[in-house]
Amino acid sequence: MKSPVVLLVDDEEELRHSTAQALDLAGFQVRDFPGAEHALHFITQGFNGAVVTDIRMPSIDGMTLMRRIHEIDPDIPVILVTGHGDVQLAVRAMREGAYDFIEKPFNAQNLADMVARALDRRALVLENRRLKAVAGKNDDLEARMPGRTQVMIELRYLLRAAAATDADMLIIGDTGTGKEVAARAVHDLSSRATRPFVAIDCAALPSALIESELFGHEVGAFPGALRARFGKFEHARGGTILLDEIAVMPLNLQAKLLRAIQERVITRLGSNEPIPLDVRFIATSKADLVAEVAAGRFRADLLYRLNVVTLRIPALSARREDVPLLFLQLVREAAARYRLDDVDVPDTLLAEIARREWPGNVRELRNAAERHVLGLQTDNAKSGAGQGASTLPERVAEFEKGMIASALAAHGGSIKPVYESLGISRKTLYEKMQKYGLDKHRLTSDDNRE
Repeated sequence: MKSPVVLLVDDEEELRHSTAQALDLAGFQVRDFPGAEHALHFITQGFNGAVVTDIRMPSIDGMTLMRRIHEIDPDIPVILVTGHGDVQLAVRAMREGAYDFIEKPFNAQNLADMVARALDRRALVLENRRLKAVAGKNDDLEARMPGRTQVMIELRYLLRAAAATDADMLIIGDTGTGKEVAARAVHDLSSRATRPFVAIDCAALPSALIESELFGHEVGAFPGALRARFGKFEHARGGTILLDEIAVMPLNLQAKLLRAIQERVITRLGSNEPIPLDVRFIATSKADLVAEVAAGRFRADLLYRLNVVTLRIPALSARREDVPLLFLQLVREAAARYRLDDVDVPDTLLAEIARREWPGNVRELRNAAERHVLGLQTDNAKSGAGQGASTLPERVAEFEKGMIASALAAHGGSIKPVYESLGISRKTLYEKMQKYGLDKHRLTSDDNRE
C-alpha cells in the first residue's frame, strides 16, 4: 500500500508552511494547500491519509470541505483547526463527523499525535475494505460493479431499485460482463440476503439427471435412487435461485420450470406431493432470448415470466472510459489475494490497457490484472495495437486519448501531475481533454445517484 499522506489546508501562508514543516519533521508525508478546491482533487474513496484544515477560510470553509470529503468517503478522518472563538463550532463539527479538532495556538507534537491516530484509523478502514473485497463480501455496490460512465451509474441505480422488490429477473450480457456478480448483488441487497443463494449452471447439468438435480427425487424414482434427495430448488427455499445461461435449458424442462415459477410449487420425481417453493428466480443469458423464441428454441411464456425486470450488463466496449479504473481495482484485489503490497501500474501500461479491445470483457481484464500482479507478461501489447483504428492518425489519436484518460484516473483527476507526467503544458492538456471529450469528474468522481 502506498504511504499515507496528510493534506493540510490553510489560507494563512506562514502558519501553513510552519505546520507542514513540523508534520514533515514528525515523519509524515505532507501536501499543503491554500484552499479547499486544490485538496479536493486528491480525495477519492481509496484515499490513504487524513485531512487537517482550518475552519475559517474564504470561498470554501473547513466545515464545507469536511462535508464534501465525507460525500466522497465518510470514513476519511478530518481534523479541524479552530480559532479561540470557534470551539463550539468545532464541537458541532464533531457531531457531524469530524475526527477531532485542535485549537490555535497549538503544540506541534499534539497535532502530530492526533494525525498519527487518524492515519492508524484510516489504515484500519482501508484494510477492512480490502479484506471484504478479497472475501467477496463487499456490501458496497460500486466496489462490486465499478464504473463511472453513465451506463454503469444507471445500471447500479436500476439494480438497487430491482433488489428492493421480490420480482423475478432476467439479466442479459455478453460473456464475462459480470452477470452472476449482478445477480449476487441483487440477492445481497434484497430481503432474502440471509437465506441461500443457489447458482445453477444450466449448461453443466447432466441431461439424464437434470430433473432430479433441480426438483429432487424419492426412493425408487429411478434405478439407483436408494434414498430420497432434495433438489437444488428445495435447498434454496426462502432465498434466490440463479439460472445461469438459461437459453441452453432443454424445451421439455422449460415447461416444468414454467410451472414452478408460475405456481411456486415443485414435485419430486417419484412423488405426487406438491412442495411449496418460496424463492426468487434470476435468470441470465448471453443469447438474445427473443431471437431464441423466434427460432423455436425457447418458450415465449417462460420468457415473459422471467423478464418481469430485465437488466442489461454493458460490455467494456460500451464503457471504455471505465477500463483504466477497473484495471487498477482488479490489480489491487489480485494483490490482496496473493498477500502482496500494492503493485505499481505504469502510466504506459494503463494507456495500453485503455486502448485495447477486450472481447472477454471483465473476465479477460481480470486475467490480465492477475498476470500483471504475478509479474507475468500482461499480454503482448502489439497484438492489440490499432484494433479500434485504421489509419495512423486515428491510431495516434486513440493512443493519446487513452494515455490522457489513464493518467487522469491514476492521479485522481488532479491536473498538475497529469500534464507534468505527460510532458505537456496545462493549456495543451485542456485543449486535448476538450478535443477527446474527457471529463476529469466523470473519470474520478463518485456516483451521485447512489
